[in-house]
Amino acid sequence: MSPIDKRNRLDDHPFDYVVFKNQSLQIYYNGKPVVILKDQKARDLIEKLEKAEDKDIQLILAKITGNFKRGNEKLFKKER
Repeated sequence: MSPIDKRNRLDDHPFDYVVFKNQSLQIYYNGKPVVILKDQKARDLIEKLEKAEDKDIQLILAKITGNFKRGNEKLFKKER
């Protein structure tokens, strides 16, 4: 088993992306926008994604978004 995606979360295709006319790119996680890339970074990523296959696309998008979802986020309660 590969050490990447041991829990097979990328099999559900949680990431998606949209390329706009101005060559900027928006990445979504479970339908919610997470990251917008512009300029050279966006063009480089678009080129990578065009060459990649299905699960590789998910992995690339996961790496680009970084650790925004670690599971240890705290819910802040309103103190009264």
